[in-house]
Amino acid sequence: MQTETTAPVPGEGSCAPRRGRPRSEAAEQAIVASVERLMEEGSGLTELSIERIAAAAGVGKATIYRRWPNKEALLVDVLARLEQMPVPPHAGATVRDSLIAMVDDIRRRGLAKRSRWVLKTALGQLDSWPELRVLYKEKVIKPRRELARQIIRRGVEEGVLRDDLDVDLLTEMVVGPILIRTVLWEDAPLDDEGLAERMVDAVLTGAGVRPSGGESH
Repeated sequence: MQTETTAPVPGEGSCAPRRGRPRSEAAEQAIVASVERLMEEGSGLTELSIERIAAAAGVGKATIYRRWPNKEALLVDVLARLEQMPVPPHAGATVRDSLIAMVDDIRRRGLAKRSRWVLKTALGQLDSWPELRVLYKEKVIKPRRELARQIIRRGVEEGVLRDDLDVDLLTEMVVGPILIRTVLWEDAPLDDEGLAERMVDAVLTGAGVRPSGGESH
């Protein structure tokens, strides 16, 4: 018995050091890909079980539970991967450029959504699954909203945006129009690369700081 644990059998035992991260990453990718594939085939979120996902991925249920505590955590992680986090503004970027980049990221994700039936279908089912909706808001929506608020706050601090409007309202003014186009209007054109710039400039015209004595009556 002792020799089996201290002296690995050639071939089988020599694979033991390889049963670490590479295999773990491959299993995780297979699990995520299986969830996407099952949804592409028409499975709803509530129809997906850990057993079914494990079978589709070719792994055991324990492999899934080692990575995610439950099905809700797994599904929201899959959605978060599809909704990639936008890159924070680079150092030295102006508030205007940062806002344009943020809005354009939503525009480009909207274009991707239209070719990703998985994400559109999943988001449409969140209201009927409160636990998943809460997780999605915490992991996906809140970080993006906070990033937008940071840019807006900087705009107010630098005197680019008016300080008599609250940060949440300004955030909604900036991201609201593009969200309407990407979420509510299925046939809205999003392939215009200058759309984000025009939207941001329209908001800055109204919410930007007015020159002294420039108020109109």
